Amino acid sequence: MTNTQPLKAQPTVRSCPFDPPEEYRTLREQEPVAPVTFPDGSAGWLVTRYEDVRTVLGDPRFSTKHALRRPGGPGPDDAPAPQPGMFLMMDAPEHTRFRRLLTGQFTVRRMRQLTPAVERIVAEQLDAMATADGPVDLVQAFALPVPSLVICELLGVPYADREEFQRNSATIVRLDSSPEEFQQAQAAMRGFIHQLVLSKREKPTDDILSELVQSGELTDEELVGVGVLLLIAGHETTANMIALGTMCLLQNPEQLAALREDPSLMDNAVEELLRYLTIIQFGIRRVALEDLELNGRQIKEGSVVVASLASGNRDAAHLAGDPEALDVGRPHSAHLAFGHGIHQCLGQQLARAEMKAALSALLDRFPTLRLAVPVEEVPMRDDMLVYGVHELPVTW
Repeated sequence: MTNTQPLKAQPTVRSCPFDPPEEYRTLREQEPVAPVTFPDGSAGWLVTRYEDVRTVLGDPRFSTKHALRRPGGPGPDDAPAPQPGMFLMMDAPEHTRFRRLLTGQFTVRRMRQLTPAVERIVAEQLDAMATADGPVDLVQAFALPVPSLVICELLGVPYADREEFQRNSATIVRLDSSPEEFQQAQAAMRGFIHQLVLSKREKPTDDILSELVQSGELTDEELVGVGVLLLIAGHETTANMIALGTMCLLQNPEQLAALREDPSLMDNAVEELLRYLTIIQFGIRRVALEDLELNGRQIKEGSVVVASLASGNRDAAHLAGDPEALDVGRPHSAHLAFGHGIHQCLGQQLARAEMKAALSALLDRFPTLRLAVPVEEVPMRDDMLVYGVHELPVTW
């Protein structure tokens, strides 16, 4: 039965750190395209079923660029232009130009070639972690350094500057950052990458940023935007998947035991953790470019639609077995953790390679790994666009 009253807000409160809010299950069953009021008071739609989420993300009648429009604005025409190079916020054909330049940098083949470097970085971080006396924070000791080192190596960013870009990146994805803090962090990131672009032009090295500079196809402003986007996305998401994935396995001992008994399950386990945890916790915004119908609902031109990846990945209509359970042996089926459509995550093969290398080596190196505090005391990233843990104290 369809509820005629809009949701007062998008569900955000979790009863379990690994599950999306329980209201999503009810919405999938009863009102998969639900009217909702957003925090700014504007009205829109919340989409929760797998197939509907794929439709919203894959149909060109739903715009990414126009999701930047002013809250409560009259329609798509008042959308501001995305910052140069921020192709994640562009529609085709503008988006296509950037995607074409970058696709070759993140192929499955190139990620396989990168695997030995990833494994070396993982081993070095574990060696350092093993020397610790007492509990360590897995985030700072391992989960954050691994993808940060890898993306720095790929982009040609000095790892010595990690504290600056990690701090600014965290401010950008934090929900409670003030507009001034957000703008300052964004300006600092852009200034940081701009200096790198200038240095790559003078003295190119073997990295993605140098290749983009040498291609001559992008302006300096566009190069800066691409660099900022890749640097933030390249470490924020994977770092949280490694830490949260480790915590999840430690809290599911039967699944951890199955993985230890049969390490060949790791590829499946990575996909299952990506599906089960889905760290883009509040979904993806789109705006309808015309009047259209979605699963029986009439969506007006200019309406904001939020597609919930986390809910779609728990849809029983799509998944074999219990979608609410973690099952590292579950046969892999297409999930939404990397999105869908033309904006599907460019670095997904890199993320898979990093997660597989990191989790395999961590579990092998520390067979008695366990949480050093009660699970209730682990600080969760409820306040961030990218979900995960702020800290993960572990011992062995």
